[in-house]
Amino acid sequence: MEQLGAALRAWRDRLDPATVGFAHGAPRRVPGLRRAELATLAGISVEYVVRLEQGRVATPSAQVCSALARALRLSDDEHAHLLRMAGHAADPSRVPRMIPGSLYRIVDQLAANPLAIYDATWQLLYWNPLFAATFGDPTVRAVADRNVLVWQFLGELPRIRQTAAERAAFEESLVADLRATTSRYPGDPDLAALVSRLRHSPRFGALWSRRAVGGHQSAHKRVHHPDVGEIALDSDILATQDTNLRLVVYTPRPGTDARGRLELLAAIGVQGMAPQG
Repeated sequence: MEQLGAALRAWRDRLDPATVGFAHGAPRRVPGLRRAELATLAGISVEYVVRLEQGRVATPSAQVCSALARALRLSDDEHAHLLRMAGHAADPSRVPRMIPGSLYRIVDQLAANPLAIYDATWQLLYWNPLFAATFGDPTVRAVADRNVLVWQFLGELPRIRQTAAERAAFEESLVADLRATTSRYPGDPDLAALVSRLRHSPRFGALWSRRAVGGHQSAHKRVHHPDVGEIALDSDILATQDTNLRLVVYTPRPGTDARGRLELLAAIGVQGMAPQG
Protein backbone atom coordinates (compact mmCIF):
# COMPACT_ATOMS: atom_id res chain seq x y z
CA MET A 1 0.00 0.00 0.00
CA GLU A 2 3.02 2.29 -0.30
CA GLN A 3 1.79 3.55 -3.68
CA LEU A 4 -1.56 4.49 -2.19
CA GLY A 5 0.07 6.32 0.72
CA ALA A 6 2.34 8.30 -1.60
CA ALA A 7 -0.62 9.29 -3.77
CA LEU A 8 -2.65 10.45 -0.78
CA ARG A 9 0.23 12.61 0.45
CA ALA A 10 0.69 14.16 -3.00
CA TRP A 11 -3.03 14.87 -3.41
CA ARG A 12 -3.19 16.35 0.08
CA ASP A 13 -0.18 18.58 -0.57
CA ARG A 14 -1.59 20.01 -3.79
CA LEU A 15 -4.98 21.05 -2.34
CA ASP A 16 -5.29 24.66 -1.22
CA PRO A 17 -6.94 24.62 2.24
CA ALA A 18 -8.90 27.76 1.40
CA THR A 19 -10.76 25.97 -1.40
CA VAL A 20 -12.30 23.55 1.11
CA GLY A 21 -13.10 26.08 3.82
CA PHE A 22 -9.95 26.16 5.96
CA ALA A 23 -8.42 29.58 6.56
CA HIS A 24 -4.66 29.80 6.16
CA GLY A 25 -4.14 31.38 9.60
CA ALA A 26 -0.75 30.52 11.07
CA PRO A 27 2.15 29.55 8.79
CA ARG A 28 1.99 25.95 7.60
CA ARG A 29 4.78 23.41 7.46
CA VAL A 30 3.03 21.70 4.53
CA PRO A 31 1.69 23.41 1.38
CA GLY A 32 -1.70 21.73 1.34
CA LEU A 33 -4.11 20.12 3.79
CA ARG A 34 -2.98 18.95 7.18
CA ARG A 35 -3.75 15.35 8.06
CA ALA A 36 -6.25 16.48 10.66
CA GLU A 37 -8.06 18.59 8.08
CA LEU A 38 -8.26 15.69 5.63
CA ALA A 39 -9.59 13.48 8.42
CA THR A 40 -12.29 16.02 9.23
CA LEU A 41 -13.37 16.37 5.60
CA ALA A 42 -13.43 12.60 5.02
CA GLY A 43 -15.11 11.71 8.32
CA ILE A 44 -12.32 9.42 9.51
CA SER A 45 -9.78 9.63 12.34
CA VAL A 46 -6.39 11.31 12.06
CA GLU A 47 -4.80 8.04 13.17
CA TYR A 48 -6.41 6.26 10.23
CA VAL A 49 -5.09 8.89 7.80
CA VAL A 50 -1.60 8.35 9.24
CA ARG A 51 -1.88 4.58 8.79
CA LEU A 52 -3.12 5.01 5.22
CA GLU A 53 -0.24 7.30 4.29
CA GLN A 54 2.27 4.98 5.91
CA GLY A 55 0.90 1.98 4.02
CA ARG A 56 -0.27 0.19 7.17
CA VAL A 57 -3.90 -0.42 6.06
CA ALA A 58 -4.36 -3.60 4.06
CA THR A 59 -7.56 -2.74 2.19
CA PRO A 60 -9.41 0.49 2.95
CA SER A 61 -13.09 0.14 2.14
CA ALA A 62 -14.64 1.55 -1.02
CA GLN A 63 -16.68 3.90 1.21
CA VAL A 64 -13.51 5.30 2.79
CA CYS A 65 -11.94 5.70 -0.65
CA SER A 66 -14.97 7.62 -1.88
CA ALA A 67 -14.88 9.87 1.19
CA LEU A 68 -11.19 10.58 0.59
CA ALA A 69 -11.79 11.24 -3.11
CA ARG A 70 -14.45 13.82 -2.32
CA ALA A 71 -12.38 15.46 0.43
CA LEU A 72 -9.35 15.70 -1.87
CA ARG A 73 -11.40 16.95 -4.84
CA LEU A 74 -10.15 14.10 -7.04
CA SER A 75 -11.22 13.75 -10.64
CA ASP A 76 -13.20 10.67 -11.69
CA ASP A 77 -10.02 9.15 -13.17
CA GLU A 78 -8.11 9.79 -9.95
CA HIS A 79 -10.96 8.35 -7.90
CA ALA A 80 -10.93 5.19 -10.02
CA HIS A 81 -7.13 5.01 -9.62
CA LEU A 82 -7.48 5.30 -5.84
CA LEU A 83 -9.99 2.45 -5.80
CA ARG A 84 -7.69 0.24 -7.87
CA MET A 85 -4.74 0.94 -5.57
CA ALA A 86 -6.93 0.02 -2.60
CA GLY A 87 -7.82 -3.32 -4.17
CA HIS A 88 -11.24 -2.40 -5.52
CA ALA A 89 -10.57 -2.99 -9.21
CA ALA A 90 -13.50 -2.42 -11.52
CA ASP A 91 -15.33 -5.68 -12.08
CA PRO A 92 -18.56 -5.82 -14.12
CA SER A 93 -19.83 -8.61 -11.87
CA ARG A 94 -19.52 -6.47 -8.75
CA VAL A 95 -21.96 -3.80 -7.57
CA PRO A 96 -20.44 -0.39 -8.48
CA ARG A 97 -19.74 1.91 -5.55
CA MET A 98 -17.68 4.72 -7.07
CA ILE A 99 -19.59 8.00 -6.95
CA PRO A 100 -18.66 10.12 -10.00
CA GLY A 101 -17.84 13.78 -9.62
CA SER A 102 -20.81 14.70 -11.79
CA LEU A 103 -23.15 13.22 -9.18
CA TYR A 104 -21.45 15.18 -6.41
CA ARG A 105 -22.03 18.35 -8.41
CA ILE A 106 -25.76 17.56 -8.54
CA VAL A 107 -25.71 16.88 -4.79
CA ASP A 108 -24.15 20.27 -4.12
CA GLN A 109 -27.03 21.99 -5.92
CA LEU A 110 -29.61 20.15 -3.78
CA ALA A 111 -28.04 20.88 -0.38
CA ALA A 112 -31.23 22.50 0.95
CA ASN A 113 -32.80 19.03 1.14
CA PRO A 114 -31.82 15.87 3.00
CA LEU A 115 -30.29 13.48 0.48
CA ALA A 116 -28.25 10.31 0.29
CA ILE A 117 -26.56 8.12 -2.30
CA TYR A 118 -26.95 4.33 -2.18
CA ASP A 119 -25.54 1.54 -4.29
CA ALA A 120 -27.70 -1.09 -6.00
CA THR A 121 -27.96 -3.11 -2.76
CA TRP A 122 -29.24 -0.02 -0.89
CA GLN A 123 -25.97 0.33 0.98
CA LEU A 124 -25.52 3.92 2.13
CA LEU A 125 -22.46 5.47 0.48
CA TYR A 126 -22.88 9.20 1.06
CA TRP A 127 -25.19 11.56 2.91
CA ASN A 128 -25.29 15.30 3.41
CA PRO A 129 -25.38 17.08 6.80
CA LEU A 130 -29.14 17.70 6.59
CA PHE A 131 -29.77 13.98 6.07
CA ALA A 132 -27.84 13.25 9.28
CA ALA A 133 -29.72 15.98 11.16
CA THR A 134 -33.08 14.65 9.94
CA PHE A 135 -32.66 10.89 10.19
CA GLY A 136 -29.81 10.58 12.70
CA ASP A 137 -26.06 10.33 12.25
CA PRO A 138 -25.27 7.18 10.20
CA THR A 139 -21.77 6.95 11.69
CA VAL A 140 -23.21 5.60 14.96
CA ARG A 141 -23.77 2.35 13.03
CA ALA A 142 -21.10 0.02 11.65
CA VAL A 143 -20.58 0.35 7.89
CA ALA A 144 -22.16 -3.07 7.26
CA ASP A 145 -25.31 -1.91 9.06
CA ARG A 146 -25.79 1.23 6.92
CA ASN A 147 -28.16 -0.52 4.57
CA VAL A 148 -31.85 0.22 4.10
CA LEU A 149 -32.83 -3.45 3.96
CA VAL A 150 -30.86 -4.20 7.13
CA TRP A 151 -32.61 -1.30 8.88
CA GLN A 152 -36.01 -2.43 7.64
CA PHE A 153 -35.80 -6.17 8.28
CA LEU A 154 -33.20 -6.58 11.02
CA GLY A 155 -33.52 -3.34 12.96
CA GLU A 156 -35.49 -0.21 12.30
CA LEU A 157 -35.46 2.67 9.86
CA PRO A 158 -34.14 5.64 11.84
CA ARG A 159 -37.00 7.88 12.98
CA ILE A 160 -39.32 6.71 10.18
CA ARG A 161 -42.96 6.08 11.05
CA GLN A 162 -44.93 3.68 8.82
CA THR A 163 -48.46 2.35 8.84
CA ALA A 164 -48.88 -1.39 8.34
CA ALA A 165 -49.87 -0.83 4.70
CA GLU A 166 -46.94 1.52 4.08
CA ARG A 167 -44.54 -0.95 5.63
CA ALA A 168 -45.83 -3.85 3.52
CA ALA A 169 -45.62 -1.88 0.27
CA PHE A 170 -42.16 -0.54 1.13
CA GLU A 171 -40.79 -3.99 1.95
CA GLU A 172 -42.26 -5.60 -1.17
CA SER A 173 -40.70 -2.88 -3.31
CA LEU A 174 -37.29 -3.16 -1.66
CA VAL A 175 -37.12 -6.94 -1.96
CA ALA A 176 -38.22 -6.91 -5.61
CA ASP A 177 -35.54 -4.30 -6.30
CA LEU A 178 -32.88 -6.41 -4.59
CA ARG A 179 -33.96 -9.45 -6.61
CA ALA A 180 -33.38 -7.45 -9.81
CA THR A 181 -29.92 -6.50 -8.55
CA THR A 182 -28.94 -10.16 -8.08
CA SER A 183 -29.44 -10.80 -11.80
CA ARG A 184 -27.31 -7.78 -12.74
CA TYR A 185 -24.44 -8.77 -10.44
CA PRO A 186 -24.68 -12.54 -9.89
CA GLY A 187 -21.02 -12.88 -8.95
CA ASP A 188 -20.86 -10.24 -6.24
CA PRO A 189 -19.98 -11.96 -2.92
CA ASP A 190 -21.06 -8.95 -0.84
CA LEU A 191 -24.52 -9.13 -2.40
CA ALA A 192 -24.77 -12.86 -1.70
CA ALA A 193 -23.68 -12.24 1.91
CA LEU A 194 -26.33 -9.53 2.30
CA VAL A 195 -29.11 -11.84 1.07
CA SER A 196 -27.89 -14.58 3.40
CA ARG A 197 -27.91 -12.18 6.33
CA LEU A 198 -31.38 -10.88 5.51
CA ARG A 199 -32.78 -14.43 5.41
CA HIS A 200 -32.66 -14.39 9.20
CA SER A 201 -35.76 -12.19 8.96
CA PRO A 202 -38.93 -14.26 8.43
CA ARG A 203 -40.56 -11.28 6.68
CA PHE A 204 -37.69 -11.01 4.23
CA GLY A 205 -37.64 -14.78 3.67
CA ALA A 206 -41.34 -14.83 2.81
CA LEU A 207 -41.02 -11.96 0.34
CA TRP A 208 -37.81 -13.34 -1.17
CA SER A 209 -39.47 -16.67 -1.88
CA ARG A 210 -42.03 -14.93 -4.12
CA ARG A 211 -39.24 -14.08 -6.60
CA ALA A 212 -40.94 -10.81 -7.54
CA VAL A 213 -38.76 -8.46 -9.59
CA GLY A 214 -39.17 -4.71 -9.79
CA GLY A 215 -37.71 -1.33 -8.98
CA HIS A 216 -38.05 0.53 -5.71
CA GLN A 217 -40.21 3.58 -6.28
CA SER A 218 -40.57 6.99 -4.69
CA ALA A 219 -42.57 7.19 -1.48
CA HIS A 220 -43.92 9.40 1.30
CA LYS A 221 -41.92 9.55 4.55
CA ARG A 222 -43.01 10.66 8.01
CA VAL A 223 -39.99 11.43 10.17
CA HIS A 224 -40.55 11.69 13.91
CA HIS A 225 -37.72 13.96 15.01
CA PRO A 226 -36.99 14.21 18.75
CA ASP A 227 -36.39 17.97 18.58
CA VAL A 228 -38.65 19.41 15.86
CA GLY A 229 -41.48 16.88 15.75
CA GLU A 230 -42.99 15.23 12.69
CA ILE A 231 -41.57 16.10 9.26
CA ALA A 232 -43.65 15.05 6.24
CA LEU A 233 -41.40 14.36 3.26
CA ASP A 234 -41.60 12.98 -0.26
CA SER A 235 -38.65 10.86 -1.37
CA ASP A 236 -37.67 10.80 -5.03
CA ILE A 237 -35.14 8.35 -6.44
CA LEU A 238 -32.80 9.26 -9.29
CA ALA A 239 -30.90 6.23 -10.62
CA THR A 240 -27.69 6.47 -12.65
CA GLN A 241 -27.75 4.54 -15.90
CA ASP A 242 -24.33 2.89 -15.90
CA THR A 243 -23.64 2.27 -12.20
CA ASN A 244 -27.12 1.77 -10.73
CA LEU A 245 -26.34 4.23 -7.95
CA ARG A 246 -29.45 5.77 -6.39
CA LEU A 247 -29.64 9.40 -5.37
CA VAL A 248 -32.56 9.80 -2.95
CA VAL A 249 -33.75 13.37 -2.39
CA TYR A 250 -36.23 14.18 0.38
CA THR A 251 -38.41 17.23 -0.25
CA PRO A 252 -41.11 18.83 1.95
CA ARG A 253 -44.57 17.46 1.29
CA PRO A 254 -46.82 20.19 -0.12
CA GLY A 255 -49.31 21.65 2.32
CA THR A 256 -47.19 20.89 5.41
CA ASP A 257 -44.75 22.87 7.53
CA ALA A 258 -41.89 20.50 6.67
CA ARG A 259 -39.79 23.19 4.95
CA GLY A 260 -39.69 25.29 8.12
CA ARG A 261 -38.69 22.28 10.18
CA LEU A 262 -35.90 21.41 7.74
CA GLU A 263 -34.65 24.98 7.84
CA LEU A 264 -34.53 24.76 11.62
CA LEU A 265 -32.53 21.54 11.43
CA ALA A 266 -30.15 23.11 8.91
CA ALA A 267 -29.60 26.09 11.22
CA ILE A 268 -28.96 24.00 14.34
CA GLY A 269 -27.10 21.11 12.73
CA VAL A 270 -26.67 17.54 13.85
CA GLN A 271 -24.34 18.49 16.74
CA GLY A 272 -27.10 20.40 18.49
CA MET A 273 -29.69 17.65 18.23
CA ALA A 274 -30.68 15.01 20.71
CA PRO A 275 -28.87 11.68 20.36
CA GLN A 276 -30.46 9.19 18.00
CA GLY A 277 -32.62 6.65 19.75
